[in-house]
Amino acid sequence: MRAGSASAATVTPSSASNTGNFDPALRALIRQIDPNRIQATIQQLVSFGTRQTQSSQTDQARGIGAAYTWVFQQMQAIAATSNGNMTVQQQTFIQQPVPGRITTPTSITNTIATLQGTANPQRFYVVTGHLDSRVTDVTDSVSDAPGADDDGSGVACVLELARLFAPLQFPGTIIFAAVSGEEQGLFGSTFMAQQMAAAGSDVQGMFSNDIIGTPDAHDGTRPDPFTVRMFLEGIPTNVTSSQISLMQAVGGENDGLSRQLGRFVNSVAPFNLTQMNIRLIWRRDRYLRASDHVSFQGQGYPAARFTEPRENFNHEHQNTQVVNGVQLGDLIQYVDFNYIARVTGVNAAALWALATSPSTPKGAQIHTTPPVSFAGTNFTTLSWNANPETNLIGYEIVMRETTTPDWTSAIPVGNVTTVTLDISKDNVQFGIRAVDQNWNRSPVASPTAVA
Repeated sequence: MRAGSASAATVTPSSASNTGNFDPALRALIRQIDPNRIQATIQQLVSFGTRQTQSSQTDQARGIGAAYTWVFQQMQAIAATSNGNMTVQQQTFIQQPVPGRITTPTSITNTIATLQGTANPQRFYVVTGHLDSRVTDVTDSVSDAPGADDDGSGVACVLELARLFAPLQFPGTIIFAAVSGEEQGLFGSTFMAQQMAAAGSDVQGMFSNDIIGTPDAHDGTRPDPFTVRMFLEGIPTNVTSSQISLMQAVGGENDGLSRQLGRFVNSVAPFNLTQMNIRLIWRRDRYLRASDHVSFQGQGYPAARFTEPRENFNHEHQNTQVVNGVQLGDLIQYVDFNYIARVTGVNAAALWALATSPSTPKGAQIHTTPPVSFAGTNFTTLSWNANPETNLIGYEIVMRETTTPDWTSAIPVGNVTTVTLDISKDNVQFGIRAVDQNWNRSPVASPTAVA
């Protein structure tokens, strides 16, 4: 890597959009996603009767304990196809009582399969579904809680992804996890994210697949079989008040890590590859709600949630019963396995691109000190740390109008770590991304303003 600089006279803008030249091996992998396997997984999960977090952990046929065992066995069988590159662990901790949520100290287990990266193994990408289920009373550990959509669909997606990715290798590390305790307060994912942060893990992308089971709300509205929602927070969860003040001062509210992740996924998982439209929603989650991606956002990681286009709340968090002729409960009859397969394809395209492309540049800065005796400058100077990859051809500065949701133009600046452009920082938003020899582009890093 040559740590140098580029000047305004050496650069030429071009389109920032993806070329659409996707790896044939990725297309082949997406074609292998099997709706029948997804169906079999959800049927098995439903067969445990309930997967409520405080249900039995000793009964071999019913309860969360039986589900823990089965998912662990599935992950182990998948890892056996990886030539030793995938390892599986059960991450267990004791959750202390939480009023109205957890009534007694409870053992919670996350099942985690790790596909080790080849070139930059400390760069992590995480995909989860939550194993636990619930009924109307979140502390009811006895009633049937089939959890077919919430979140058997997400766990089935994760297992299918693990199966297809296990025989392959990527520069970055991919983690496939079935977390638990989500319904009581995101306990499993919070513990997992905290452990990764404590270990210094560089998580550069995380996806929660929660309620991805059907494009049909079964409420008389028109089904939307080729759309999945992707929720992306604006102001990051873990920022300080001074960081928020800086975002307000420079108009950076729409450029946090999670928003950049969403823009990247939208570019690498288009309809012509996945047969799905991604509806990016600039909100942390559904209105006043949360899922396991929020746990990772709390540690400063870029994270997002995938979920179906329109939920039917008669089929979520309800006891299985008929009331006034209306069927309640999260039953498998309301799940569309082909739809889950297409959402799995979106995840596959995103993980493939993230783990194959260069890492997101670190230390990105936009310098604001004007020349001596001047109040300001119409030049813009950007700098960043050199990426660790050895196969880079350089970096691109991307730009968009402040009113435009996605990047529209890119300026190749070569294999350098600083550039000065004759473009006013007052008028547009800037970002930096790395480019490798195969023309894979990293997610964009948004620069922090420094004097």
